[in-house]
Amino acid sequence: MAKKKDNRNVKATNRKARHEYDIIDTVEAGMVLKGTEIKSIRDSRINIQDGFASVENGEMYLFNVHISPYEAGNRYNVDPIRKRKLLLHQNQINKLNREIQQAGMTLVPLRVYIKNGFAKILIGLAKGKKQHDKREDLKRREQERDIDRAMKSYS
Repeated sequence: MAKKKDNRNVKATNRKARHEYDIIDTVEAGMVLKGTEIKSIRDSRINIQDGFASVENGEMYLFNVHISPYEAGNRYNVDPIRKRKLLLHQNQINKLNREIQQAGMTLVPLRVYIKNGFAKILIGLAKGKKQHDKREDLKRREQERDIDRAMKSYS
């Protein structure tokens, strides 16, 4: 039986987000892009490390995401760090807005990918971790690696 091909072509990931935050929920959103931004994304010239999402005037926007100008794009290039509108249903925006009103909650971009020809972004509803939580996670991960190594040596 043939496997179903996954059309998600990942262009950028935010590996630091899972270390800095506890991800509670995720939402897939489309992005409104201008000019040659999609060409830069297809070339994986996007940085989402410092990005975050927020609600303004009932619409969701993405901030601090850097999409490098397309090299062959002359006058069609736009500001690389401009705010970009995210495409979500109104009830999703309202639900996320209620969640981020709570203390310590934020929306961070986790992954940018191409799905069926469109640029999509996976947004995570996150709560910031304390320093001791990060240390515990590192300790637990190290113990799991040691256990895996021990099990592998017995095999």
